[in-house]
Amino acid sequence: MLPNYENLGAFMRACRIGVSHFRGIKAATLLLPKHAVLIGDNNTGKTTILEALDLALGPDRLNRFTPIDEHDFFQGQYLTKKPDGEDETEEVEVVEEQPVETVQGAVEVAQATDAEPAETPRIEVEVAIADLSEEQKARFGDYVEFWDAEADKFYDDPNPEGVDPNHITEALRVTFHGWYDADEDDFQGKTYFARSLNEGGTPVEFRKKDKQICGFLYLRSLRTGSRALSLERGSLLDIILRLKEVRPQMWEDTIDKLADFTVAADPELGISGILESINTALKKYVPKEWGVEPHLKVSNLTREHLRKVITAFIATGEGNHAAPFYRQGTGTINMLVLAMLSQIAADKQNVIFAMEEPETAIPPYAQKRIVHEIRSLASQAIFTSHSPYVLEEFALDETVVLGRNKVGELCRQSITLPANLKLKTYRQDFRTRFCEGLLSRRVLVAEGETETTAFPVVCRRLAELNPASYKSLEVLGVCTLNAGSDSKIAGIAKLFGDLGKSTFALCDKQDAADQAAIEAEVELLLMHEKKGIEALVLEGTTDAALQRFAATLEWPPHLTQKYPDPIADARNALSEYFAWAKGNWGLADFLAQCTEAEIPEWLREACQKLMQVCEPASAEEEADAPADEKPEFGAAANGAD
Repeated sequence: MLPNYENLGAFMRACRIGVSHFRGIKAATLLLPKHAVLIGDNNTGKTTILEALDLALGPDRLNRFTPIDEHDFFQGQYLTKKPDGEDETEEVEVVEEQPVETVQGAVEVAQATDAEPAETPRIEVEVAIADLSEEQKARFGDYVEFWDAEADKFYDDPNPEGVDPNHITEALRVTFHGWYDADEDDFQGKTYFARSLNEGGTPVEFRKKDKQICGFLYLRSLRTGSRALSLERGSLLDIILRLKEVRPQMWEDTIDKLADFTVAADPELGISGILESINTALKKYVPKEWGVEPHLKVSNLTREHLRKVITAFIATGEGNHAAPFYRQGTGTINMLVLAMLSQIAADKQNVIFAMEEPETAIPPYAQKRIVHEIRSLASQAIFTSHSPYVLEEFALDETVVLGRNKVGELCRQSITLPANLKLKTYRQDFRTRFCEGLLSRRVLVAEGETETTAFPVVCRRLAELNPASYKSLEVLGVCTLNAGSDSKIAGIAKLFGDLGKSTFALCDKQDAADQAAIEAEVELLLMHEKKGIEALVLEGTTDAALQRFAATLEWPPHLTQKYPDPIADARNALSEYFAWAKGNWGLADFLAQCTEAEIPEWLREACQKLMQVCEPASAEEEADAPADEKPEFGAAANGAD
């Protein structure tokens, strides 16, 4: 079962984000649960959503010069366009001179009209923050609004008593604007209280101290943890210092001490003598007052450079020797990262914590611990992930599946379990496989466990034997899921089809009604005519293949008693063996040792048909292909003769 993450109080959370004209997102409005994991295909926009949150709420993002650049604008459009399509830079309006509507309004207009970007392209990010703390309500009082958690919208009824129910809480809207300033020939970015934009007058900035009160922390991909105990901006140690409001007063002292230290100053080392000879040569060409005198220092003597080169050392083994922490064993680094993440969450509960891919270089058990710790201690945790172990820590309503709608805008796709798949079954048996399907672009729903294990093995084996004609399911990006029974195939296929996945099915012969129900939900139905895939394989392979495989087995006692010479009677003996080993890779192991000719023709054709649907050949490739290599579609796809 999922861990019980009960809310220990009314802690702040980002409940809605609207994004316009930012990176790969033309327009998007997403509702966010208390805790969320964002999933979707590569380049869907998962990281862009976290980066957008950082633009609006991150206290350090706007310290960069500049916080945005050309590539942060949708399709790189940051200049006003002339009618003929040429860039126009002479009459660009600056956002501060003329406040614009909210991102939510811009998104609605874009969705309704599919309009081109505004005359002055502008990045806009609007974030709604609900369940404010008492400190936040006191600080942001003039800009506080009310959020209706049941309706998932701001409360705008003129009745003041309507805000009394528990599901209506104080909330805040902030809006980031990013634009190109033609006068400065550079990019600008600022965050404002959205209410000051909506009500006219002078826009009021949402400054760094305001953002610190909101407590948004964004940890980008950990990679190997090599930055965890460095002082680089955004490292784990840097985040902990900011949470504790510790500002190391060490830079000037460190720089002064390093400035007094010259590397290899001892003449016996020889380096200082070479530098002196260089200095003598230089004085022939430059005035004496220039000084020159080259000498070696251990750093650039700037705090930014020191941030990059200072790192923590950790003792190794039982001796006194210490080494940089990133030179420790992988297990030590993983546990160090886990300990630091736990401290980050524990130090400040009222914090929104966003984290990319906690699974990177982390074993499964540590992935789960990281997610569990952060969820338990942070007011809101938002992750991106490609790991089923991470997804298992989130309920269905916390799993935010991102995709593009028909006009290309980013949206959240709802997950609806089939009627015959009970939530208890999902939690106990199907959840891991379901997570794998969510993380895939294409899903093959197989009737049972044997088909689920055997068909990927067939495709992989054929790709090894004849790579010109076959591809493995891994190469095609196809995840195979066990439906558990043929009655569940259509419902599971519909679930993934509604999420924008390409869906296929593999099963035995169905009656007309069930076949029609499955075909309505899939792009390709691979249905054979036999009663069980074991019968299909036994009737479609050769005696030599069966006898060779039978000779490799350690036969169970009950079958050796019935078949004293299982090799001589391989076909009958293996028929019972496959039934006995059903679901335990028996049939898959047999197919993995077959030659191409020994693999049943139906399976070979099924592999080719699936490959053609996933990667359709161009007209030129079809014309050039030999006639005997062109798979036939239509009735043959369903196993008809």
